[in-house]
Amino acid sequence: MDNLWIAALDAADRKRIEPHLHEKPFSQGQMLYDAGEAVEEVWFPMSGVISLMTLVDEDRMIETAAIGREGLVGVTCGPMNARAASRAIAQVDGVSACCPSDVFADALSRSEDMRTALAKFTESLFAQVQQAAACNAQHRLDERLARWLLTIHDRADANRFALTQLDIAGMLGVRRATVSEVGSVLEDKGLIRRGRGWVEVLDRKALEGASCGCYAQMRAVMNDLGVPRPNGHH
Repeated sequence: MDNLWIAALDAADRKRIEPHLHEKPFSQGQMLYDAGEAVEEVWFPMSGVISLMTLVDEDRMIETAAIGREGLVGVTCGPMNARAASRAIAQVDGVSACCPSDVFADALSRSEDMRTALAKFTESLFAQVQQAAACNAQHRLDERLARWLLTIHDRADANRFALTQLDIAGMLGVRRATVSEVGSVLEDKGLIRRGRGWVEVLDRKALEGASCGCYAQMRAVMNDLGVPRPNGHH
């Protein structure tokens, strides 16, 4: 199983949900569900990246968390019968295993181990949301951009991924011209390379150095909780 959250469950718990899983591809920009909607199914990404977006004002949203194959999307917004608190948007193309919400809720009610696994992931996600909020309020844009690119790089399957300046601007809640300017700073230092609609990480170590402390903080929380690093970049 390519989804690490499911793969870490014991055989009995996997058996509760695996017969009910069906694969669904998702493509960049696709909305999985919107804030305020009842979430019908739980998504377990096997590849790609899904962003949770929070409404700032009527036509502007900002990313508060990114989820790859280390986790799940659709139950992290509250109790099982709650409506979504945020919008889930595909950030990098991928494929997800999907499970009906009621099946997943039933499996959780029968297994303490599953409830613990979900609690650990949710706690790491909550830490990511809190850190992103503090980061967006306090840190320089070049540091925030480096931090954000690292979180995507962790979850993407390659060093190069499809992202436009507009995508990045939307995630960071800034103007496109600003992203272009700040991207040039990282590019001039040889940390990234950009083309029309794509970004490539050239020097991951240096990108970590250019990021604010928020990235290391988020990683430390995931490590402490035993949430796996999605693609094992070091």
